[in-house]
Amino acid sequence: MHLQEPIIEPAAAKVKGAPAASPLLPPRLCYTLTMRRSWRITAISVFTLSLVLGGFFGDRLLAGGNDTRDSLRLYTELVNVAHERYGTEVSYRDLVYSSVNGMLRSLDPHTNFLSPEAYEGMRERQQTSFYGLGILVGVRNGQLTVISPLDGSPAAQIGIQAGDVISTIEGEPTDALSLDEAIQRLKGPKGTQVKITIVRRGLPEPLALSVTRAEIPQTTVRQAYMMTPETGYILLTEFSRGTGREMADSIAKLKAQGMKQLLIDLRNNGGGLLDQAIEVADQFLPEDSTIVETRGRNRDSFQSYQASGKYPELNVPVVVLVNEGTASAAEILSGAIQDHDRGLVVGEPSWGKGLVQTVYNLSYGAGLALTTAKYYTPSGRLIQRDYTSYFDYYTHAGAGSPEVTGKSVDPSQIFETDLGRKVYGGGGITPDVLVQDGELLPFETFLLARNAYLTFALDYTNRHKRVVKSPDWRPGEDLLQEFRDWVVQEKIATAKEMDEAMAKPEIRDFASLQIRAEVMNSLFGQEARHRTLSEGDKQLQAALNLFGQAATMMAQRQELGAPNPRIPRTDESPKGRL
Repeated sequence: MHLQEPIIEPAAAKVKGAPAASPLLPPRLCYTLTMRRSWRITAISVFTLSLVLGGFFGDRLLAGGNDTRDSLRLYTELVNVAHERYGTEVSYRDLVYSSVNGMLRSLDPHTNFLSPEAYEGMRERQQTSFYGLGILVGVRNGQLTVISPLDGSPAAQIGIQAGDVISTIEGEPTDALSLDEAIQRLKGPKGTQVKITIVRRGLPEPLALSVTRAEIPQTTVRQAYMMTPETGYILLTEFSRGTGREMADSIAKLKAQGMKQLLIDLRNNGGGLLDQAIEVADQFLPEDSTIVETRGRNRDSFQSYQASGKYPELNVPVVVLVNEGTASAAEILSGAIQDHDRGLVVGEPSWGKGLVQTVYNLSYGAGLALTTAKYYTPSGRLIQRDYTSYFDYYTHAGAGSPEVTGKSVDPSQIFETDLGRKVYGGGGITPDVLVQDGELLPFETFLLARNAYLTFALDYTNRHKRVVKSPDWRPGEDLLQEFRDWVVQEKIATAKEMDEAMAKPEIRDFASLQIRAEVMNSLFGQEARHRTLSEGDKQLQAALNLFGQAATMMAQRQELGAPNPRIPRTDESPKGRL
């Protein structure tokens, strides 16, 4: 889950009670320790301590008096003794980084120290493009596998296919690399080459390829198409620097294709940049509508963001899909749409991540994602869920409204939308309509984990390309029997296990859907695969039947003149700031 979020003042949104706009990232804080040391300490310990403490706090720490200096002296002594006397070899960097992470854990779940590598990776993920091969990859059955090449990319131009296994990168076996490490090795400067080895089923020998890296757009709107003749569908996976523009372009494309209602899928969207969440919300709300407010310890953290009105009115019913993987910036968007009754929220309670992370540059390329405020929705709801118990927090135990948990609610946590509907604070965004996601049966999970559906589909596609002529193709009973025999032949499961499983209609239907989706991906691309899988998506199918409710709510809002209440002042709010 992507949780590091630099607070960026959005140029498009109106900010009330805010200071002058800040730059994209806070100014570099790279003070160094200058205190005199009357005792011996190793040079590397000075380096690491100044990285973590001096880089952020600088001379302010040294102004803390004798207690502060004594504490720093004790800390550096502990690091030095642990390094010199511990039973096995341990680096200063590991000792200091571990101690810093322990310190930050005592604050909240989302304040994070970013090593130089992690900080650089975070910044890269927020860019609109990178230089690479243009492939979606994942680990399937323990192997680095191509999910799909992107149209027009270097990988597609040289014939890399879905299901290809990348066995080596620059001669190094990929089975020893994590997914992130493999991706980093595939990326590089524009115009440079990377040597890879491809293992493809049906070929006797691996293929050695040299691929020239090119600029690859890093999109966050992963799907945008007409799901029905009237229904547009947008899958938004995160919020990075180009998300607002991507969303506007996608909406314009769907409207040109006759869209009369819109389904926005925010499931498993872990958030991202604040300014992009506001930019997207701006496209759904009337001018001057409150989108979100931040409140924190310092006066500058009290800011209220309003829609700018720069986008044309999107006068269509909206349904938003959320689940427990929906967090942070995605909760800002869904909360604003819900509080203003601009759309119907459907699915499962969201994560409940309402802590604002401001990312500070530290010395030596490191960073600190520090919680500086909290997010509140337009009705005044706190998005952040209770994290007194980290176990409950990370397992999502007790999340959601009283209707979900069955627990009583504090009256102070009851709020109202523009139309007077009841919503609750302190627990993420609870959907207007609860729809639980379907759980996989154990045998379905077993076959998925062993890549059975994908591998069989690729084999089938290579042998029957002329049979599958359009995305309307459906596998018949003969194909399911062929799949059963193939699984037994490949020794993935026994004949008895397959016969018992395939006797169950739900397992047969699931196998048919998965095989068809992988065949569609291989022949027609990711959109065709997504369209196929959507047929078995319980939450998505339920959402398609709720546009009548969304249309009724939109009509009620228009009839009442679309009120836009301000967030009520609380004791936390400084006088005159809201």
